[in-house]
Amino acid sequence: MEKIILLALITFFISCKTEKTSEKLADFTNNVAENAVIYEANIRQYSPEGTFEAFANDIPELKKLGVKVIWIMPIQPISMTNRKTTDGRLVTDIEDEKERAKYLGSYYSISDYRGINPDMGSKSDFKNLVQTAHDNGMYVILDWVANHTGWDHKWIQLHPEYYHKNKAGEVTDPLNPETGESWGWTDVAHLDYSNPELHEVMKEEMMYWVKELNIDGFRCDVADNVPTSFWEFAVPKLRETKPLFMLMESNKEYLFKNNLFDMGYGWEAHHVMNDINKGTKTVADLDAVFAKIKKEYEPTAYFMNFTSNHDENSWNGTEYERMGDGVEAFTALTFTMPGMPLIYTGQEYELKRRLKFFEKDSIPKTKGKMFALYEKLGALKNNNKVLNGAKKAASFTRIQTSKDTMIMAFTRKNNGEKVTYIGNLSKEPVAFTLPLVGTFTNYLTNQKVTLKKGQQHQFKPWEYWILVP
Repeated sequence: MEKIILLALITFFISCKTEKTSEKLADFTNNVAENAVIYEANIRQYSPEGTFEAFANDIPELKKLGVKVIWIMPIQPISMTNRKTTDGRLVTDIEDEKERAKYLGSYYSISDYRGINPDMGSKSDFKNLVQTAHDNGMYVILDWVANHTGWDHKWIQLHPEYYHKNKAGEVTDPLNPETGESWGWTDVAHLDYSNPELHEVMKEEMMYWVKELNIDGFRCDVADNVPTSFWEFAVPKLRETKPLFMLMESNKEYLFKNNLFDMGYGWEAHHVMNDINKGTKTVADLDAVFAKIKKEYEPTAYFMNFTSNHDENSWNGTEYERMGDGVEAFTALTFTMPGMPLIYTGQEYELKRRLKFFEKDSIPKTKGKMFALYEKLGALKNNNKVLNGAKKAASFTRIQTSKDTMIMAFTRKNNGEKVTYIGNLSKEPVAFTLPLVGTFTNYLTNQKVTLKKGQQHQFKPWEYWILVP
């Protein structure tokens, strides 16, 4: 009898051990977006291996930073035809085979929408990445390039009617609709959505990733270069499958309407931040951006806030090149202002160089002050409804100071709670007053701060506080 009881207990404990403990991740909702941090994953450059597996292994590290959405740059096979080198040549013009092999092409020159770049792994590896993200409470969105394909795509031969053509009937690279001149993206061929058949075909290519790979949405490349009629056709049908998070590489007001896109790019605020460091703009210009958003956009429109991304890093320089010593102050601003903050691959490890775009490169993996800063800011963003930044954004109230062209000060409030950001966004020390009275805690240092009526404050260049009750 004792042996039977012992055997039953052993069986019970084994079954408990093997039972999956992680719950199925709920479908994405805009409530998730309110307190989310988004991470742009450059799989090729994230690790020396440049694989899905290597990235998936680090997903628990991203969780420490408050990441709830992982945006994965394109992972499909890349065209060889018209593949570019870093200096703008064609790879086919290089005679040395070893030299030619190091140029891997642009992620955005896709030869097969349903394929997987073998350099990164297999579809099984990608499915494991998505599942690992879901097990860690994160959603995965895939970069989608609807505007153009690579020159190796089978449609070039089988369906030339899907493409823009010049007067000679030749397929063209993307052209500026205002000037008719090339954007310079000569490694891709421009799709033509005046053909209604393309709407259905492209929608099905997107649907494949939702149904078969279980992704949770898309980041849509150059979204406003694609006719709105396509998004109006495709997005509702995609959302019939499951709720999806749609991020557009655009800030066009009309693309927020009719439940097309959830979030846009905060380009204007980003450019002002760069220009503040250059000395060509001030905090007054940042105030103008906030005022424009309030006036011209629907109340439910919200933006991705960033100090860098793949384009900025590779073509315009790292945040340290563009924002100088203001990097930390601007980073804290992107987490506390309305919207969703972005971390681009390597920023958490203080990447201070431009990642190569057409070649293999990899980021450092040494934790320093920025990892710790992102960790604290991520926790603040995740755990405080006072920092809601999406469709149900918490209030944003500008605090007037005696030096409003240099000092950015505002309070976010929700259900009686509040967080206050005060930052000297300039290269000069500033003495100023502000109408804020009381005792607070500086969130990042855990020190008490007492503010008195009429008190003059002295801030060093780029000094900032995040005050909590």
